Amino acid sequence: EEIERETAYPDGKVEKVLKNGCHLVFFPNGTRKKVGSDGKTITVTFFNGDVKQMMPDGTVIYYYADTKTTHTTYSDGLEVLQFSNGQIEKHYPDGKKEITFPDQTIKNLFTDGQEESIFPDGTIVRIQRDGSKSIEFSNGQRELHTSQFKRREYPDGTVKTVYTNGQQETKYVSGRVRVKDKDGNVIVDTKV
Repeated sequence: EEIERETAYPDGKVEKVLKNGCHLVFFPNGTRKKVGSDGKTITVTFFNGDVKQMMPDGTVIYYYADTKTTHTTYSDGLEVLQFSNGQIEKHYPDGKKEITFPDQTIKNLFTDGQEESIFPDGTIVRIQRDGSKSIEFSNGQRELHTSQFKRREYPDGTVKTVYTNGQQETKYVSGRVRVKDKDGNVIVDTKV
């Protein structure tokens, strides 16, 4: 590209104005800045390899060379981080975060302290603020974990509960209830 004018400053900085309207600034430490002909698109390439781009719409894209990570900040406040291993994090202006891991697991962190993870096989795990957890498996089974028990619900309607003291209770669709003590001994078995 043809240079219209070039200015060297006492501090070692050199500015070149190109005929197409772009401005190039070269700093003594190796950093360079390019201002597009629109005056709004700015790219700064730092001496360490980092690159910062400022777009006309207010989007700022920062690439960290050492970690090969890209951090994009949009004018609406959304921030997206893309890591070299394929992980992507979205930080929303309201405080919510969404993380997509390399295996395509998606984890949502909500501002009220709740969490939700969606695994590639369709399993969904939700964690409430009180620490209780619900799991929905792709085969139709569901689990609920609380501080008092763990309960699994099967698609056929069977419900198995294991209490913290080790006691187990299984309720079948037929109405049958079987209770075992912590050692696995049957203490109640109502057959219908």
